[in-house]
Amino acid sequence: MIDRRRILELWRGLDVTVRDLPLGVLLLVASLLPGLRGDGTEVGGLPTRPVDLLAGAAAVLQCLPLAARRRWPLVCLALVSLGFALDQLRGYHLFAGSALPIALLSAGSYVERYRRAALAVASVAFVALAVELRRRSSSDEPVAELVTFYLALALAWGIGAWMRSARAAEAERRSRVAEDARRAERTRIARELHDVVTHHVTAMVVQSEAARYLTAAPDRLDETLAAVSDTGRRAITDLRHLLDLLNPDHGTGQPRTPPVGRVLTLVEQTRLAGQPVDFTEEGTPAASTGSSDLVAYRVVQEALTNALKYDHGGRTSVLVRHGESGITVEVHTDGSGTRDASAGGSGRGLAGLKARVDVLGGEFSAGRAPANGFVVRARIPAGSSS
Repeated sequence: MIDRRRILELWRGLDVTVRDLPLGVLLLVASLLPGLRGDGTEVGGLPTRPVDLLAGAAAVLQCLPLAARRRWPLVCLALVSLGFALDQLRGYHLFAGSALPIALLSAGSYVERYRRAALAVASVAFVALAVELRRRSSSDEPVAELVTFYLALALAWGIGAWMRSARAAEAERRSRVAEDARRAERTRIARELHDVVTHHVTAMVVQSEAARYLTAAPDRLDETLAAVSDTGRRAITDLRHLLDLLNPDHGTGQPRTPPVGRVLTLVEQTRLAGQPVDFTEEGTPAASTGSSDLVAYRVVQEALTNALKYDHGGRTSVLVRHGESGITVEVHTDGSGTRDASAGGSGRGLAGLKARVDVLGGEFSAGRAPANGFVVRARIPAGSSS
């Protein structure tokens, strides 16, 4: 059985001149057929004469240069035009004259430089040909025919120019789409790095700061340093997971998102850093949540990170509610803690969370609580995927 796909791949792998050559050969063979002699393009009103050796040269000049119509369009147009002029001035009227509109269309489509100059030279050459045909013609009204033919040739050039602009517009569109995709991927990676690194490093900083005051309590000091070490290992694990996702050879069989069930691990880690956290989980997680699981996890992670930074030691509550329509997350701090002196914020974390939730069609809010403190709320539809 013929593998058409394989044949098509081989054909596309050939040089463009090789792929364009069959068209020229086909026109040349057609020009030599007895039944088509004298039935080609005829302008100027000159009588048709029998073919001779010079007619063969005119046919070759008009047909075979079409092989270069995309590689060297101006060379192709010049040779085809020379052959066409010889064809018309000698009165052969070969079928090969059909190559001139093709050469003009190709020139309009593929010429990148000197486009106006090429169009001007071609127009001047046609005027010179028209004048000579008018001088040799015995017809009384060849001018209108020549003008009409010139307009038809100009239309061929115009169609080629339109094709060129359409290709350029499509290339620009594809480039813009690719750039948007790269920008979106960079934004996604930045969010992932922010979520992973900021949370773990903040916890480690808080724990290490606390360790400075525990030198008189070896047991508690050892516990705090162990928490720092554990947090560091978690950071390394999460970073490796993220780098695996950036690997093009990374398989898609394993889930790429941490489940909401790991929220409890976040809570315990935050407690070890000295933050009192009340955790409540309601409902049963759905079997398939798509990206909703990851977004809910990141909301809790970012909110707890901010609690460590801006309300360290203050009472914090985390509520995760699983429902049929999605996952609801609410993290509230009471404002009774202290602000980390080294804490600085760019706002990227909360802005990134809002962007994540918005993409999935959910709702996100973050701001001061009515009484005191700060509250982060998010509703993420179930089954969403990014």
